[in-house]
Amino acid sequence: MQTYRGVALGVESARPALVRMLAIAGLALLAGCTKPQAQPAPPAPEVSVIEVAPKPVALYNEYVAQTQAPDTIEIRAQVTGLLERQAFTDGRRVKKGDLLYVIDQRPFAAQVAQAKGALAQAEANLVNARQNLERNARLIAEKAVSQADYDNAVAQQRAGEALVEAQRALLRNAELNLEFATVRAPRSGHMSRSEVKPGALITAQQTLLTTLYSSDPMYVYFTISEDRLLELRKAPSTPDKQTPFHIKLADGTDYAMTGRLDFVDAAIDQKSGTLQVRISVPNPERLLRPGLFVRVAVPVLDTKEAIRVPQQAVQELQGTKSVFVVGADGKAEARTIVATRRLGNDWVVAKGLAAGERVVVEGTGKIRPGAPVKPVLLAPAKQ
Repeated sequence: MQTYRGVALGVESARPALVRMLAIAGLALLAGCTKPQAQPAPPAPEVSVIEVAPKPVALYNEYVAQTQAPDTIEIRAQVTGLLERQAFTDGRRVKKGDLLYVIDQRPFAAQVAQAKGALAQAEANLVNARQNLERNARLIAEKAVSQADYDNAVAQQRAGEALVEAQRALLRNAELNLEFATVRAPRSGHMSRSEVKPGALITAQQTLLTTLYSSDPMYVYFTISEDRLLELRKAPSTPDKQTPFHIKLADGTDYAMTGRLDFVDAAIDQKSGTLQVRISVPNPERLLRPGLFVRVAVPVLDTKEAIRVPQQAVQELQGTKSVFVVGADGKAEARTIVATRRLGNDWVVAKGLAAGERVVVEGTGKIRPGAPVKPVLLAPAKQ
């Protein structure tokens, strides 16, 4: 009987532990059946966008150029002599035919007088030879003179005529030398400084007296590399004689008048790999001087419909350019574009974008392709 009581007491003592275990299991079961609460989705990142639209665009390539007078004439004397006086002011404009220099004319005037005297003597001898021939012609008809005498009279007349022609040529040469003793402007233009002073000995065709420069129009020379030449050939509109070329002066200001294409060399320089080009620019105020360094703007693209995007909106990787475009569903899409030319801080897009599309310009670092964004439209920048 005592043993029974002992077993009963053991069962009674184990009951509280069992109850606790059942309670813990129930709590665990309840906890397993409870669903976790969903975390709220993060808000769409805010990005700044612009709505692209076609606008007029004119693109230019600039080249260093140098001006040159169309007519640069070195003034040299045709005769040798002492310079008597200078008739122009250094640097002043002259007209065609204006007197520039006077060389001592006295030796040439004496040569003219001597040539005139020799011509007069030759003409007198010719008159005598003609009269003698006329007499011999009458006498030979009467057989009063020999044939030899008549032939001699004919020869004397012909020699006299030849001598007259020779003396006339000498007189003309002397008169030309006298004329060349006064040096005149071969065309209108501006004079450089005189290289000689009165009293100096001038050697014919050797001594440089001064240089005359034409000024209106003015030539502007520059060179184009081979790759730029090919780029121009592929451009929608290749520059021609009707295309305006803009000039920038050394201080960065624009020259008021545009130039026109005047000359393109026939071959590329093998040493430099460049092609020489010349344009003609009006220069009525003589603002452009020979030898002046300027910059020439050559048009490479002139269109009324071109899409531009800011440089900050374009990502470039291994030569491929792309932008983020926000679609109608509010999601960002990476778009590959073709853009090879820049205008200021903008890329000019040739392919990849259409009018009205929204391009992200600020906040590209927050974007994941295909993820929603909150676009904020920026006001269009003033062009």
